[in-house]
Amino acid sequence: MALVIEGEERIAAPVQKVWEALNDPDVLKDCIPGCQSLEKKSDTDLAATVVLKIGPIKATFNGEVTLKNLNPPHSYTIAGEGKGGIAGFAKGGADVTLTPDGEDTTVLTYAAKADVGGKIAQLGSRLITSTSKKLAGQFFSSFNERVSGK
Repeated sequence: MALVIEGEERIAAPVQKVWEALNDPDVLKDCIPGCQSLEKKSDTDLAATVVLKIGPIKATFNGEVTLKNLNPPHSYTIAGEGKGGIAGFAKGGADVTLTPDGEDTTVLTYAAKADVGGKIAQLGSRLITSTSKKLAGQFFSSFNERVSGK
């Protein structure tokens, strides 16, 4: 089952600071809901363990995250795939774009696509879509707070 999530976040920080945070595994780990570990394997590859609860299913996903199409400090594509054992799998990516809005404000725009399968996919598209949007919103809201210092 495929889904698309798009959004925008205004961050009270210059583009370079936002870019650096988007590439900092410690910042990302703290902002990703349910993230247990995020380990940098190279400049563009990370390994992650995330615990998610979607409806009645709680699963631990182990996965790989890759940063592609890097255009520092303006944009990149983040792609990942996670396996949650019997619960199923999730894979997808997001195009992230940073646009300055004055000297000390950045508009972060994202367009994410995800595909889920296995037991999770049987929960229904409405539940998965609403949960995915909620998780994306939590990530970007936490990221904004962390970077802007609010």
